[in-house]
Amino acid sequence: MADKTVDGEPWTGCVVMFLQSHCPGVDLLALFKDEREKFNVYKVIKLTLSDSAGGLGGYEILKVHDAEPFLGVEMKFVNLAACQQFLECYSSGAVRQSLSQHACRLLALTQEFTVETQLKASTHILDRCLGELEVCLQHIHLSQPERLRDEEIDHLEDKLKSQALGSLPQPTAITQEESPVPSNCFTFQNRVFEDRMLTAADVQSFSNGVGRQWKHVGRALGKSCRALKGPAIDNLAYEYEREGLYEQAYQLLSRFIQAEGRAAKLSRLIKALEDSKLTSLAENILEIQPRE
Repeated sequence: MADKTVDGEPWTGCVVMFLQSHCPGVDLLALFKDEREKFNVYKVIKLTLSDSAGGLGGYEILKVHDAEPFLGVEMKFVNLAACQQFLECYSSGAVRQSLSQHACRLLALTQEFTVETQLKASTHILDRCLGELEVCLQHIHLSQPERLRDEEIDHLEDKLKSQALGSLPQPTAITQEESPVPSNCFTFQNRVFEDRMLTAADVQSFSNGVGRQWKHVGRALGKSCRALKGPAIDNLAYEYEREGLYEQAYQLLSRFIQAEGRAAKLSRLIKALEDSKLTSLAENILEIQPRE
């Protein structure tokens, strides 16, 4: 399927993702209706889509609506590659993992967050045909959006942009005159970065780049993670030997995230990479541009 249709118009399509929390006392629909929590729920959705669709481009959220007992998220894709990547992440479970991680952090949950999802394009339930990517893409392409972006989404997007420009800490050089590093930040190469839970994108970058050194990183993480102590690293190597280095590295971080929950922070991975003398991989994960 090409990025252009037969009449030369750009590829577009519409899909709705339905979300329902399975955590006692955590109702995503009720939280979105609560004006105090609405923005945080929207940010969870936005960050999850950014993780799974390859960034902020290629799609837009048109509406978030009540689909009792689900929270419905209507999305318009304007890029075939972004839509395909989202479907692959959805099929693999990476979307649910990303939702869980961002929800735990932004909604200040004290328990592991599990969520049920369903994906529909018009009347077609895509969960039933996820193994046929071309069929899913065709259903999405044929389901063209019937509305422009909702005004409520415009307000939430404006707030998101304002927050990104005004309050997120930016990498900056440390001097003796500066105030101490905030508790929600960490330093790397004399720069300050926001500390946060590891995301699916972090796991993917690590797994792609660490190669045979994943065991060294695992042992460094194991200094403060009980689940990675003792024979755990060698057991992972044996269990996933046939799947190769990427899968071994992927399972290592997945085990770390599962065991540590909200404490599985970016700073701990960067410290483990430093201890393993893998600073270039740390720079890649932090998206530090190479020096000229």
